[in-house]
Amino acid sequence: MKTINLLLIIFLLTTINVFAQQENEIKDTGESVTLKTKSGNIEGTLLIPDDLTDIPVALIIAGSGPTDRDGNNPMMKNNSLKMLAEKLFENGIASLRYDKRGIAASRESGLDENELRFENYIDDAVEWIELLKQKKQFKKIVIIGHSEGSLIGMIASKKADVDIFISIAGVGQSADKTLKEQLKSQPQVVIDAAYPIIDSLVQGKIVENFDPMLSSLFRLSVQPYIISWFRYDPQTEIEKLKLPILIVQGTTDIQVSVDDANKLADANNNAKLEIIEGMNHIFKEAESDRQKNIATYSQPDLPVKVELIEVIVSFIKNTK
Repeated sequence: MKTINLLLIIFLLTTINVFAQQENEIKDTGESVTLKTKSGNIEGTLLIPDDLTDIPVALIIAGSGPTDRDGNNPMMKNNSLKMLAEKLFENGIASLRYDKRGIAASRESGLDENELRFENYIDDAVEWIELLKQKKQFKKIVIIGHSEGSLIGMIASKKADVDIFISIAGVGQSADKTLKEQLKSQPQVVIDAAYPIIDSLVQGKIVENFDPMLSSLFRLSVQPYIISWFRYDPQTEIEKLKLPILIVQGTTDIQVSVDDANKLADANNNAKLEIIEGMNHIFKEAESDRQKNIATYSQPDLPVKVELIEVIVSFIKNTK
């Protein structure tokens, strides 16, 4: 079975308690903020430009896997979300970013693999939004969701009634369809074994008997989470939003395609689509060559694309 498939890697990293129990190094000038949940505290960083008031604030929601507030995980460090927050700061926009539950400083809030659901991440985002609403210095609340965080963010935006939603590298279809497309590059024996399992999980049915070669992907303990994830179609969820929407996608993203961005944009007439040439999945300048592209995932000093900051800042500041 091939191992280069990035979506499969993401699935293997879904169970955050297995892979990420260590602390990350937090070297920030921002304010430490704690969200108290029933299962433990989730820790974040609030950056406010010069203690200004009456300014917008962006809640930055990380993508899949054991991702911390800076956009890093135990296997790679790129500082993508940290750089995004700092650039917003430089442009007079506050931001709040956080370690996902079970990760780094938020590790005490982690749930057992068989208890974790996609809705846990949605609820966390909603609670962060409510916390920001209590801080009266912010005139509007913006959600910036990256990758899987895009889907989490659009659902949370609907639940919590925010002002602006921004998707960066958001997938344009439900995860079951994406997984099937990714599996097409696998040997036929893998496809024949995996597709029926995916179909069953879409129907909300656990599959107890499957080929052992698929155990890392479809182990029984992770199937409830996959079922909860498959339940949401990004096109359906973004169509529900009645607010300004910005969809941003890079042309050299090897995990999410421009076609995904087009699907999201076509699903809502309020959406503005921005395609950034030469930007990969972690906001960096990169070639389409897979090896060279992935190499940027471990280059924490490589800056994020200037164009990304420009389109986000302009959209936030010019949206009434």
